[in-house]
Amino acid sequence: MAKILIIGAGGVGSVVAHKCAELSQTFTDITLASRTKSKCDAIAESVKQRYGVQIKTAAIDADDVAATVALLKQLKPSLLINVALPYQDLPLMDACLEAGIHYLDTANYEPPNEAKFEYHWQWAYQDKFKSAGLKALLGSGFDPGVTNVFTAWALKHHFDEIHYLDIVDVNGGDHGQAFATNFNPEINIREVTAPCRHWEDGAFRETEAMSVSQKFDCPEGVGSYSIYRMYHEEMESLTKHIPTIKKAQFWMSFSENYIKHLEVLQNIGMTRIDEVEYNGQKVIPLQFLKAVLPDPGDLGKTTTGRTCIGCIIRGIKDGEEKAIYIYNICDHEECFAEVGSQGVSYTTGVPAMIGAKLMLEGKWTTEAGVWNMEQNDPDPFMEDLNKYGLPWKLVELTTEQAKNLSVI
Repeated sequence: MAKILIIGAGGVGSVVAHKCAELSQTFTDITLASRTKSKCDAIAESVKQRYGVQIKTAAIDADDVAATVALLKQLKPSLLINVALPYQDLPLMDACLEAGIHYLDTANYEPPNEAKFEYHWQWAYQDKFKSAGLKALLGSGFDPGVTNVFTAWALKHHFDEIHYLDIVDVNGGDHGQAFATNFNPEINIREVTAPCRHWEDGAFRETEAMSVSQKFDCPEGVGSYSIYRMYHEEMESLTKHIPTIKKAQFWMSFSENYIKHLEVLQNIGMTRIDEVEYNGQKVIPLQFLKAVLPDPGDLGKTTTGRTCIGCIIRGIKDGEEKAIYIYNICDHEECFAEVGSQGVSYTTGVPAMIGAKLMLEGKWTTEAGVWNMEQNDPDPFMEDLNKYGLPWKLVELTTEQAKNLSVI
């Protein structure tokens, strides 16, 4: 029996709540909390209708450490699942330390005043969690998360050394909006407009945001898309924990329509994260833009198409070059039918549930401290992906196919 507290009632929080309720034999007592309790109540009603499971709700400001500590001490959960904003990772980790609660998140910390998401702030908590006898699992989403596990599983079963890693995230969905982001607009736009960094020859190399792109043909008829190289946090932990990697790149698809709108928004200053004064009030343009853009949590009703996310990996096995592609394809409409959310929220929320499940079962993060996904045995996670909604496939590639990101 395990009691959990989920903090965050956006699209991902909704998926986590639904998928945990689906495994009510593991997650026997669920509380969902966010700043806006009415959002939690709506999710709780959906969970009850779909699974017949009653979950509790609460109001919490995740930036308020004292209030979070008080809630944790009141509920006494075994685990806090953080699907709030990346800015809130450190306050929630502080609260877990003070209250004596294990911790899990899906994205690494990012300071509010700088678009720079890195692990070093959270890795600095290693000794604190170890001394407290507590466990923290970082990045249990899809990317980061599943992509880390794909890579660790490939190293365990298919390679003696991994040398080249390309993570390709394609969202082939159509939400019917003129412009919208598939997850929190503020985080999405900060991530996309930040300088690109990729790993090469022992160091991160920086290039201009969105300056390198190519076409990618997805398998199984998902389609052909323009993918852009950008920085993503799993490269930081994977290159640290798998030191044989010579080059690691992350690619994400964007439509011409998205790029056009983003360029205009940047040019007129709407993506700024510094304060400006308007009518005597301080306003952050990007936060105002978030308020007027469509809510990603509402996009599931209109989104069609599929996501295709995977890892193209090259390396050495038994002295010979080898290349493989491990991927998952997820259908937006099927996700909405199951849990009332679109595929991008689903592909993040399901791995959060699986990571929590494996922690509570004692299969993952068996020792106190702060851990990334690839530091655990990938096998039980890979098995659970197939069981709980994110089945994966493996394709053998030629070296040339892997070099050119050609998988079909």
